[in-house]
Parts: sequence; C-alpha cells; structure tokens
Amino acid sequence: MGSINLSSIEKWFGEAQVIKGIDLEIADGEFIVFVGPSGCGKSTLLRMIGGLEDISRGTLSIDGRDVTAEPPSKRGLAMVFQSYALYPHMSVRDNMGFSLKTSGAPKSEIEEKVGHAAEVLKLEPLLDRRPKDLSGGQRQRVAIGRSIVRDPTAFLFDEPLSNLDAALRVEMRLEIAKLHRKLQSTMIYVTHDQVEAMTLADRIVVLEYGKIAQVGTPKELYQRPANLFVAQFIGSPKMNILPLDAEAGKLRQAEGLRIPEGAVSLGVRPEHIGLTGPDNGHCAGEIEVVEYLGADSFLFVDAGELGRLTVRVTGEAEVEPGMKVGLNFDAATLSFFDADGLRVEAAA
Repeated sequence: MGSINLSSIEKWFGEAQVIKGIDLEIADGEFIVFVGPSGCGKSTLLRMIGGLEDISRGTLSIDGRDVTAEPPSKRGLAMVFQSYALYPHMSVRDNMGFSLKTSGAPKSEIEEKVGHAAEVLKLEPLLDRRPKDLSGGQRQRVAIGRSIVRDPTAFLFDEPLSNLDAALRVEMRLEIAKLHRKLQSTMIYVTHDQVEAMTLADRIVVLEYGKIAQVGTPKELYQRPANLFVAQFIGSPKMNILPLDAEAGKLRQAEGLRIPEGAVSLGVRPEHIGLTGPDNGHCAGEIEVVEYLGADSFLFVDAGELGRLTVRVTGEAEVEPGMKVGLNFDAATLSFFDADGLRVEAAA
C-alpha cells in the first residue's frame, strides 16, 4: 500500500510562509508530479512528505497512519535526488545493497533484492563497476536501484534528471515510466520541466507561490486550465491569451465564437489556430518570424492590439516573414477567463 494524504499542510520559515495550506490525496500506485516555476514550493513540499523538512501545521498520513511527527526512517519512503550521491569506492552492487547491509539484512536477502533491482533496471552487466566507470544515465539508474531494494511504500523523486543532457533525459524518462508500470508503486516526482510532467504523470499538481493552482490529468490541465497561470504554464509554446475588452477588441465576432458573460480574455492553443486569407478568420496579422522544426513550424504573428500570437502549422506550410494572414480559431477548443484570471465556461 502507498496512499498518502496531505491535510492543510503549511510550512513557515520564520515569518515567511512558503507552503500555504495544501490538501491533496494521492492514491496507492499513482504517479503524481509536482510542477511549477522556481520558488513555488514543490521541492519543499516533497521534502516535507519525506520527513526532511518539518511540517509547521497540518497532517500527513501514509496508509491511514499519521506520520506528521515521524522521522524519515519511520515513513517507509525512498528518495531519489538530482545528485546521485553514490559511494565512489564501492561497486554498483555494493552501492545498491548498502542500506540493507547497514540495517543488518542477511547476505542472501541483499543479493536477492539487488539482483531483482538490477534486472528491473537492466544493470546486471554493470554490477561490478564503480560509479566513475558509468554514464550519467547509468549512475541515475543505480541511485534508483538503491531505492528499489528497500521496497518502499512510495518513491519520491526530486528533479532526478536535471543533471543529464537532453538525450539522456529522454532515455531516463522512458525508464522511469517503465519502472512505474513494473512496480505499480506510488511515485511523487518534482520537476520544473513540463514535458516530464505531461509524459510521466497520472495526475499533475501545479503549484503557484505555495498553493495548488490546479490538480488533474495532463489532458485536463492542457485542455481545460482552471486559470490563466495554468493556461500559460502548461503547454509549449504556451497558450495565446487575447483581450476581449472593447478598446482592444479587434477580434471579429465570427459565427461559432460564443463569448460567455464575464469573460475578459480568450485563450487558444497554437495548434488550434488555422491560417486563412487576411480578410477572413477571427483576426488578422503579419508573420514576424518563422521557426522551422521539421514536422512543425511555429509562426509568430503580430496581430496588432491583440498582441503577438504563436501559431503551429505543419513544416510543409508555405509561409514566410512579412506575409499577411487571417487567423481562424477552433471555437470548440477555446478557453475563457474572467477579470480574476479564473476559467469561465463557454456559453452553450
């Protein structure tokens, strides 16, 4: 079992409150990702769950047991950090089994658990090597293996891939996803990389200044952001936000675009904007820059008082800077927000 419940969790450093009343239920076997900008409190919250930071107020329960005041050793959790923290003089085998050895586990048990972890992580050929003889990705797998042998209630990952280059991050992301499917263990993962969040998570927790901005599946957050912060944080490139007020309002009220009462801004994803003639569509603009990426191209379009919009088209599209275009929005995919930045449902 590995269910975790956070109830009214707060963290204060003197007079500064960095975690502001977090309520969250994490189901057994769920892969949860904490994501948000630097300084939002995601690593602090993870360390509070792991017992490395005291909880100022609130209650933390694991499998129904209150562990708010318990030390890390009593929580049954395993943490994997961005620093591998491997013993350089020990082999991979000894690094992975060290925690079991210090706890007095029998040699046969250590060998069995290390062997199982090595098989899961495809480390068998590397067991007799030392960390200096391993790549960054292999060292991170050893660090994960060191956690697996402890058979924890849940795994806590604190930006484990941030020290790797782009290619290794992709490889390790796949390894962690496969590991979760094999172990079916609860995993809580902290990252500032929304690609990691979108591809790994069962649910994403978006944090903003110590509060939860939204919790949901990757698809829910992408398609139905609860507020402007989530709308522009989730997605790369970010969602386009257009003003709807009368003074800036050069937005054409084309058929199918129903603006709900109270909405002051409209959000549209780059892939939900189609190109048309300059006199058609919901607005017009001039292409300033074309970023060709092969399968796709990103267009940065100056739409006058509506601002600069990002449009995603296929890489085969015949476009160039200076071209005047009309922009047509997919009305079924639009998001609307009120003056407080909160989502407003479109009119039926």
